[in-house]
Amino acid sequence: MSMFHEGNRELQDAFGSRALADRLEQRLSRERFSEEDAAFIASLGFFFLATADAEGRPDCSFKGGPAGFVRVVAPDLLVFPDYDGNGMFKSLGNIGVNPHVGMLFISMGDAPKRLRVNGRAEVVREDPLIDAMPGAQLLVKVTPAAIFPNCPRYVPSLQQVEPSAYLPTAEGPPVEPKWKSFEMFADVVPPRRR
Repeated sequence: MSMFHEGNRELQDAFGSRALADRLEQRLSRERFSEEDAAFIASLGFFFLATADAEGRPDCSFKGGPAGFVRVVAPDLLVFPDYDGNGMFKSLGNIGVNPHVGMLFISMGDAPKRLRVNGRAEVVREDPLIDAMPGAQLLVKVTPAAIFPNCPRYVPSLQQVEPSAYLPTAEGPPVEPKWKSFEMFADVVPPRRR
């Protein structure tokens, strides 16, 4: 099955890029993670997750954690933890009604790189992997349908100065963000689950 629909094809034809798009899909797109994909994903401390609700309304979310928080556990399975957040559950709620997701992994710096993963996701409450991920309250499992590199030429040269102080660790309880104690929210903030 092609990764392109009529909307893609219309623009490809208008700009003369259908043959290029087909070649890129043919040569670079795959349905299974390579060892290189797994190593690249494990080296990162963030990615962007695109989801949509049952009516197709999109949402995009930044997901961050310690390097290695996203894991390729099999050639056809990627997992990542859900950490305590603002409680809206926009991304995970969308997955519950529409399992199609898009993930964008980006490395910035001396050797910029991007990897896109499109697939089907499910949210899992009980799984042995959750216990191996400090701070995880849920687990998201993604079965890829299309994995492909993305041209990094517009990725800026940025460097991480230090990791977020809020990253979960096995050493102790996470730091609570200040906004949870603001008067307008304090009375409705639920306790952490794990």
